[in-house]
Parts: sequence; structure tokens; C-alpha cells
Amino acid sequence: MDALAALAANPSAAALCFDVDGTLAPIVPDPADARVPDPTRAELRRLAGRYALVACISGRTSELARAIVGVPELTYVGEHGLELEPAAGEWSERIRVFGATAAWPVEEKPFSAAFHYRTAADPAAARQRLQEIEAEARNQGLRTRWGRLVLEVLPPVEASKRTAVSHLLEQYGLRRALYAGDDTTDLDAFSALDGLELAVRVAVASAEAPTELRERADVVVESPDALARLLTEL
Repeated sequence: MDALAALAANPSAAALCFDVDGTLAPIVPDPADARVPDPTRAELRRLAGRYALVACISGRTSELARAIVGVPELTYVGEHGLELEPAAGEWSERIRVFGATAAWPVEEKPFSAAFHYRTAADPAAARQRLQEIEAEARNQGLRTRWGRLVLEVLPPVEASKRTAVSHLLEQYGLRRALYAGDDTTDLDAFSALDGLELAVRVAVASAEAPTELRERADVVVESPDALARLLTEL
């Protein structure tokens, strides 16, 4: 908590970066229904007026993340940083075709495809089927990544929440930052804070979160609501 106080003492020299789903917005059965609660939106809007940078780094597209968060004053980076990598566009058509031909409902994005199984009647059987889809994606030279009840298929491009956060901190010339997240991909963002003058890693814990998230965090909260309360201290 001393680090949080130090961050808040000089906000013009610091960045606040957040995941969206499961961090700012509670997880819901249908991802299309995700929404950041109004009290959290109010806090984010306040923080945007105080800090040098307040950003959301999401697996969604930046356009969709902006709609879910509902605070246009923030900076948005989508698809785990792929939006910042020009080379990702060279793979868009191949990933679109792969998603369209896979025997599973797909969430299509400009640079990646997501296969959710949160609503599957048999999650174990669903994951087994998606492991087959994962193997085929890898056979085609694509990358894959597992998240909270989702398989993502990605281009073989070096992009992650680590590269996205690093890019933003370099762009704004900042050496102090907080990052809050709830899933495996957020561990990459935690790594982007290594070596900073002041770093605060916040884990939004859940039964679905990787154990390592708690282990690497400086602060642990138990829900998006608890994170929203933490924001009032910043």
C-alpha cells in the first residue's frame, strides 16, 4: 500500500493500465454482455484527469474495449497488443479462414480468433475438442494462447500485453506504473513493469485465475468491485 500511496502522490509521472474483462468488467456468461459498472467508470474518468496515462489493454479490439469501458478519455490497445504491430495484418485473412472452417463458434477479430467455451455443457469435453483445434492451428504456423475458458488463435508475431504496456510507457516517457489484471495474459503485462522506478502489479483473483498471478502481484483484490474500491485511493 506504500507503493500505491507513492504512485498517487505524483500522478503526473505515472501510468495506470488495466485489463478489461474480469478486471474492470465482471465476467459474464456471454462476452457480448460485458460492461464496466457506472461507479468504476466514474473513477476511471476521474483518474484520467489526474494521471499522465490511463490505458486499457484488452484481448478485445480497442473499439469494443472502448465501448465496454465507456470512458473515451482513456487510451485503448486491443488484441493483446497486436493492433500495434503492422506485421499482424499480413496474417488476418489466414486467421479469418481458419476460424470460419473450425468446427466451433468463433469470435472473429481483425488479427486473431477466439474460441470460447464458458457456456459449454461439458467443459472438459469442450477443452479436449479445442485442443484439437489448437493443434491444427499450430500445424498451420499460427500461435495459440489459452485464457479464462477461451482458446485464442494468433499470428506468429511478437506481440503481447508486455509489448503493449512497454510501448505505451516508452511513448509517454514514464517510469512509474500500475497494472491490474486477472488472467494468464496479464502476467506478460506484469513483466513489462520490471525495472521501473516504481511498479505496482495488481491481481484480480478468482478460482479461474492462474496461481502465478497471485504470486507475482504486489496487491491482490478478490473481484472487479474490490478493484473499483482500490481505485478510490489513487
